[in-house]
Amino acid sequence: MAVMSPAEETPEIKTLFAQRFRGFLPVIVDVETGGFNAHTDALLEVAAVTLRMDDDGILHRDETFACHLDPFEGANIEQSALDFTGIDPSSPDRDAQPEMIALPEIFSSIRKAVKANGCTRAVMVAHNAHFDLGFVNAAADRCQIKRNPFHPFSCFDTATLAGLAFGQTVLAKACVAAGMEFSNSQAHSAAYDAEKTADLFCLIVNKWKDMGGWPLPEDS
Repeated sequence: MAVMSPAEETPEIKTLFAQRFRGFLPVIVDVETGGFNAHTDALLEVAAVTLRMDDDGILHRDETFACHLDPFEGANIEQSALDFTGIDPSSPDRDAQPEMIALPEIFSSIRKAVKANGCTRAVMVAHNAHFDLGFVNAAADRCQIKRNPFHPFSCFDTATLAGLAFGQTVLAKACVAAGMEFSNSQAHSAAYDAEKTADLFCLIVNKWKDMGGWPLPEDS
């Protein structure tokens, strides 16, 4: 039977951030799409926002990574979706990129944030999160990206958290109820919505800490 050295017996010291979410790094995501079906409808915009935690355990919004995407070949785009988001996929001002180029760049930035914060994997935070996770996972599969930084099915849903904390499940109404500014004219931009969702998530998590909900008391 092998005997471990004292160094091997000592568990690796984790960062405060890693301790907070069981080794996961919450990364806030928003997508704008051409419909509701992740496998058939176009992914038109994606934004990801990383977080940082200060020495007092308070969460803050950190970096934003965002891009416009060219619809994948054969993608369906519903006119009603474009009317809702105001996106014109043919506009040259979008400076759109193919999924194959844009997604690996965003994923690489997320993996760097995971490592920098001493975490093991990213977990997606989004408003109605399974919608966004489904589109990101479908795009990663189309591009045959093997190193998707996100947990494949677990996620944090700010619609649920906001319903608990503020009695509102619509992002704009939840932000207002939380005392945050929200611009309806800037909404439905992936970067703007992701940043507002990040601010909302940080506010809820930090408020829970202020109320004594974390860190949990040590076992006696």
